[in-house]
Amino acid sequence: MSGVTCPSCGHENTVGSRFCSSCGTPLGEDRDATTITYVSGDPETGEVAVPEVEVDLSDVPAGTGVLVVTRGEAAGSRILLDLPTTLAGRHPDSDLFLDDITVSRRHAEIVRDGDTYRVRDAGSLNGTYVNRERIEEAALTHGDVLQVGKYKLHFLIAGAS
Repeated sequence: MSGVTCPSCGHENTVGSRFCSSCGTPLGEDRDATTITYVSGDPETGEVAVPEVEVDLSDVPAGTGVLVVTRGEAAGSRILLDLPTTLAGRHPDSDLFLDDITVSRRHAEIVRDGDTYRVRDAGSLNGTYVNRERIEEAALTHGDVLQVGKYKLHFLIAGAS
């Protein structure tokens, strides 16, 4: 039995899906026929092109983690990870407030221990991903891509190359 292919990202979804489990695009007859979503990228690999974002980390202490938003409403902004634990989610009291329905109220937490960082999923509905793999908990290294709902955040460590 074949599934339903998303017209936006090409992800294969289960039969009867109303929304793409990868990008959230409406599927099937519920889709508004007057709109189209265009995503640039390579149709063979499914890799989506992300605009290059320049980030100045000269004012950030060496060894301190920074998240740079590369997809989502705040694209281009940076979040300094200088707290022992940074809570990410849709709840207004979150340290990293991500206002979108694809993000759980208490989605994930990033824990700092000296110069090392770990991300933990907090029981979110849509999961937390590091480098496109769903995780419960994972170490973060310079250059990793963290996905929380529709937001993509690049993890950088000031002073790392």
